[in-house]
Amino acid sequence: MATAHVTCPLCEATCGLTVTFEGATVTGVRGDPDDVLSHGYVCPKGASLGALHHDPDRLRAPLVKRDGEFTQVSWDDAFAEIDARLPGIIAEHGADAVAVYAGNPSAHNLPVALYGRAFYKAIGTRNFYTAGSVDQLPKHYACGYLFGGGFTIPVPDLDRTEHLLILGANPLVSNGSLMTAGDVRARLRGIRRRGGKIVVVDPRRTRTAEFADEHHAIRPGTDALLLFALVHVLFAEDLVRLRHLAEHVAGVEAVRTLAEPFSPDAVAPATGLGANDIRHLARELAAAERAVVYGRIGTTTQSFGTLASWLVDVLNVLTGNLDAPGGAMFPLAAAGQLNSSAGAPRRPFRAGRWRTRVRGLPEVFGEVPVATLADEIETPGGGQVRALVTVAGNPCLSTPNAARLDQALGRLDFMLSLDVYLNETTRHADVILPGPTPLERPHYDVSLYQLAVRGVANWTPAALATDLPQEWETLLRLTGIVTGLGPNADIAALDDLVAGDVARRAGLDPAVAGERTGPERLLDLMLRAGPHDLTLADLEAAPHGIDLGPMRPRLPDVLTTASGKIELAPEAVTADVPRLAAELTPDRDGRLVLIGRRQLSSNNSWMHNLEPLVRGSNRCTIQVHPGDADRLGLHDGDTAKVTARTGTIEVPVEVTDRVRPGVVSIPHGWGHDVPGVRTSVAVRHAGANSNVLADELALDALSGTAVLNGIPVEVARA
Repeated sequence: MATAHVTCPLCEATCGLTVTFEGATVTGVRGDPDDVLSHGYVCPKGASLGALHHDPDRLRAPLVKRDGEFTQVSWDDAFAEIDARLPGIIAEHGADAVAVYAGNPSAHNLPVALYGRAFYKAIGTRNFYTAGSVDQLPKHYACGYLFGGGFTIPVPDLDRTEHLLILGANPLVSNGSLMTAGDVRARLRGIRRRGGKIVVVDPRRTRTAEFADEHHAIRPGTDALLLFALVHVLFAEDLVRLRHLAEHVAGVEAVRTLAEPFSPDAVAPATGLGANDIRHLARELAAAERAVVYGRIGTTTQSFGTLASWLVDVLNVLTGNLDAPGGAMFPLAAAGQLNSSAGAPRRPFRAGRWRTRVRGLPEVFGEVPVATLADEIETPGGGQVRALVTVAGNPCLSTPNAARLDQALGRLDFMLSLDVYLNETTRHADVILPGPTPLERPHYDVSLYQLAVRGVANWTPAALATDLPQEWETLLRLTGIVTGLGPNADIAALDDLVAGDVARRAGLDPAVAGERTGPERLLDLMLRAGPHDLTLADLEAAPHGIDLGPMRPRLPDVLTTASGKIELAPEAVTADVPRLAAELTPDRDGRLVLIGRRQLSSNNSWMHNLEPLVRGSNRCTIQVHPGDADRLGLHDGDTAKVTARTGTIEVPVEVTDRVRPGVVSIPHGWGHDVPGVRTSVAVRHAGANSNVLADELALDALSGTAVLNGIPVEVARA
């Protein structure tokens, strides 16, 4: 019996796991009680790591489509096929004729996170898409203009706060999002033990809302109105307390002026919350000694996602809780964090550096909105997308008007997918290249530790050997193809180039990493350049991770705005306030609106192919309030027909008072009932694709992020 200590790569919590093996067979997965962040916590996703490793549907060799059918081929044959087709498209039509879509799992994969950028840069396309534009881009946009960096994102200091106001987030189910925590439940219990308070604002009575001291069921899509009303109360009742922030903030009076129309009485009808309840929320937030406001996907995937994201941190500033223990603080990661690297360029954030060809949507944080990918494929002319590369993504289930994108993919000249499943998206590919399982590759969470509520660094070496190439080797071979070096380029030489670039930016000699190669060498260089005087050898000697302590104040050094201050009222954000003000007198037609919901055993669509994760409450249903169900003649177990501008789906009914009247809820990532996939478990639990109902024309005006919450729908018995 062998044992390995690994960091779970399946969500943002980065929990430590202890995995036992007999040979190459996983015999058990449990929480690692000695892990420095999660202390033994494990959720169903982490516990399913063995099922994922042994899933018979996982691809273990490349597939090439010939005469409409997939054929298993050798790696050399697969790369030869790519070399024969992809460079020609670039040569004839230009780099922008190739689009890239990177899914969420690529952020949880160290080799892809480190080497993907070399491949994408080598292509040179501006048509770069990720799951961020159906998730979190508004937060990057808002923080970029507030603090100067798109990844300069403050996170709740859960371990010291005494008042936590949560909007549109369900961390007891998500395990935290843009907030790497590990065992959120224990941390929320800690707030209670300190005599603190937890308040949740959400259209659903989520698991977190049930745990909280207060729950306010807001009308979907109106969070920015509520947040502005809280700001209004702070100014109107002289509750603004900048404290230590006074010398670091510009634009406070501009925010005061902007907030004037958004009084509690003015926003109450639109939000569905009482004016006195809104005043109560503001007063308690201001009165708490250590408080923090936290908003997540419910606030970002709506029409005013950027304004809501901005106002979350405006409140943290106005109450003096930014960069203060118990408030919203800036993590100091051990590796890869631009705002902590000595000598790193201090250029202020700027969005809209380029715009999409068809709809003129803005670039944000290096990517453009995936809601327009179908436009770019379908619309003829210079720059038309003719080839697509997907990396660990399933946009046919995860993006708005998914049915349209599904059809558009059939028009491509060439499609390449790096993925471990033949799924709803990769079935359109001409070549699929699989990678090793999480237990067969090394891991370190470069991105997520930049969002951790406590400083940690944890290295996971590969626990098992594999015959598959590591993803970093695959990506370097692809880099060789698109740079004209051919399908058999010298991977070692390309790896040296990548390492040299990382070392140069860090001001190091790459030789300091010794004989290491691949991700190990890059990570060692990044750790050496980081703020904690660590090397990879230090992490290798600490299999349960290294505890770097609680977050510490980082102002003003963390700021990279042009003024060197927190720009509380940046014009790039506040320009959208007049559009929000028009919502104070909305024309509400009484139609139901659709929201999503998170499930503990489901993070991405591929998890539905693991038998342990499709049991019990992890179901694809439409939740309907009893009053709405009576009006519509719906009963538990009925099948409902749900229609929006973009399409119709049918889904089982679940009557529950967990949703507020006028709201229905369907989880995302389902809809596995399509031909040509090889996901046997998912097909047996197909569910319905809620993103068939999401409208690719409905976007957050500033960031281009899709509106996935507050979608008008019609519901009837099927």
